[in-house]
Amino acid sequence: MKTSIYLVIGVIFGITMFKSEAASWFRIYEMFQFQSFHMYGIIGVALGLGLLMTYVIKRFNVKSFYGKTLQFEAKDSGFKRYLIGGTLFGLGWALAGACPGPMYVLLGAKYWPILVVIASAILGTYVYGLLKDKLPH
Repeated sequence: MKTSIYLVIGVIFGITMFKSEAASWFRIYEMFQFQSFHMYGIIGVALGLGLLMTYVIKRFNVKSFYGKTLQFEAKDSGFKRYLIGGTLFGLGWALAGACPGPMYVLLGAKYWPILVVIASAILGTYVYGLLKDKLPH
């Protein structure tokens, strides 16, 4: 039953991504060309909502669907790793025209070329799994 809640949330997220054009390659291209505020507005709203929800979770001790207390752990703020990771993520996003969330939205909307991107993302994740012990974290 609890797993179906995640499925429903995912479907609602996918519909929202598609209807707001956040999965549109053209909107993403406009963002990287600084030609439109559309995507920055969506990202800004998501950031603000994330901050608000994090505050609510911490303030009211919200529990997960499984009854466990949600905890936030502070991590080392190594600037170098965020710079390298963000650059790789941004390059992949710009080259593919989609970040991981919209990839599956585009597949659901029957944009079949996204299968190449999804396969590449899975391959990249696999290679990371092989190399993660050798990488600085």
